[in-house]
Amino acid sequence: MRIGVITFPGSLDDVDAARAVRYAGAAAVPLWHADHDLLGVDAVIVPGGFSYGDYLRAGAIASLAPIMTEVTAAAGRGMPVLGICNGFQILCEAGLLPGALVRNAGLRFVCRDQRLRVESTATAWTGAATAGQEILVPLKSGEGRFVADADTLARLDGEGRVVFRYVGGNPNGAMGDIAGIASADGRVVGLMPHPEHAIDPLTGPSDDGLVLFTSVLATTASNPLAGAERR
Repeated sequence: MRIGVITFPGSLDDVDAARAVRYAGAAAVPLWHADHDLLGVDAVIVPGGFSYGDYLRAGAIASLAPIMTEVTAAAGRGMPVLGICNGFQILCEAGLLPGALVRNAGLRFVCRDQRLRVESTATAWTGAATAGQEILVPLKSGEGRFVADADTLARLDGEGRVVFRYVGGNPNGAMGDIAGIASADGRVVGLMPHPEHAIDPLTGPSDDGLVLFTSVLATTASNPLAGAERR
């Protein structure tokens, strides 16, 4: 399986995301923000960092990059897409996920190991997890507070599209303790904490984050036509 990892000007965690892909047993394919070609990948990761310096709004400029036109089209055809931290912001700005990520409550950057509860396993990125399972992964963001209008929040809850919630205290004031959500078809997932930094206890607080990357391998193996972008 080939998983594309996008690099934007200001990306910080693309190398870590590629490492997580390799740990899971897939091939990591570098994708550049100005590309118009997904190079035949089966899934895409939009990594964390400070794309374009977070000017205007975090993720706003990156959402207009040429590669995101291709990602949006591929997601519409069923390709799995994961947005992590700044990547989550980009997916919301691009309209692939609802809601928005705004400045943390208290207006402070938060950097800590954070427990999450897996609320849904009906996504391409959590199928190998267990509903209710708690995972420990790093969180590091200044604009990580998920917000949405009441109708959107009700729809996310009612459709089982809240994928992760914060456990042991809400670090940024996110509505409904929401740490991650999914698209209606479960193929696109965004979350603020960093599973790619928790794939090996030697370098992270746990290896709990690896389950997202192994999940997408199993999902795509069972339904390859939904993910594959063949040239």
